[in-house]
Amino acid sequence: MNQLIEIRQVRGVEEYDACVRLQREVFGLPDLEISPRRHLIVSTQAGGWVLGAFAETKLVGFVLHLPAVRQDEIFGYSHMMAVAADYQNQGVGARLKWAQRARALAEGREFIKWTFEPVRARNAHFNLNRLGVVVRDYAVNFYGTDYATNPNERAAGPLGMDSDRVFALWELRSARVETLAEGREFSVGGADQVIEIPNDFGALLKSDPAEAKAEALRIREEFVRAFSADLVCRAFERDQKRPKYLLYRETK
Repeated sequence: MNQLIEIRQVRGVEEYDACVRLQREVFGLPDLEISPRRHLIVSTQAGGWVLGAFAETKLVGFVLHLPAVRQDEIFGYSHMMAVAADYQNQGVGARLKWAQRARALAEGREFIKWTFEPVRARNAHFNLNRLGVVVRDYAVNFYGTDYATNPNERAAGPLGMDSDRVFALWELRSARVETLAEGREFSVGGADQVIEIPNDFGALLKSDPAEAKAEALRIREEFVRAFSADLVCRAFERDQKRPKYLLYRETK
């Protein structure tokens, strides 16, 4: 699609309701797991904001940004981002995230944090390679939920899958992020360790639920060991068979 996409703040009940509908369409979540209109409105009153991607008047993507605190620093927590299926792989998500960074910097913030599923190669590439986040922490069964985010994957049936997540740490003024924001490459060098994951976890979940669960547990164990050994994840290597996270020893 070649439609002009405008990134701006979401405003008004109808646009907040469009965010709710987009969550249902993109994530296939039950209502219990959806951020409702009131949550989005209250978030903006509490110092957060929702940036939307609009094709004319149609909302085709959004990102929810919340204020958070670590020690004495106020930073941003990115709770959710969604892009409509027809507009994925067209740079809409990247535009939303870079707009989020610009808005946060304008407010004097230099750090944004969020989570993503460690088994999803596409998300890993986007967060690590395109945005330049780093990952230092692993959360076991973070949300305590048991759902498949893609409707096609629900054919696999109830799996008892834990909602494991890794934390994306986005240092907005780091040399790497500054370079990527300008559209230039930034090399992180050779890795000290790698963690392989399936290229398409969704397809594996649908075809072989037991193997998918085993892979998820293996990935969890390898991440927990790596982070316990003070390794940090800085990049992701795409591969049609076995893509991998690239981990590095922290420099003192």
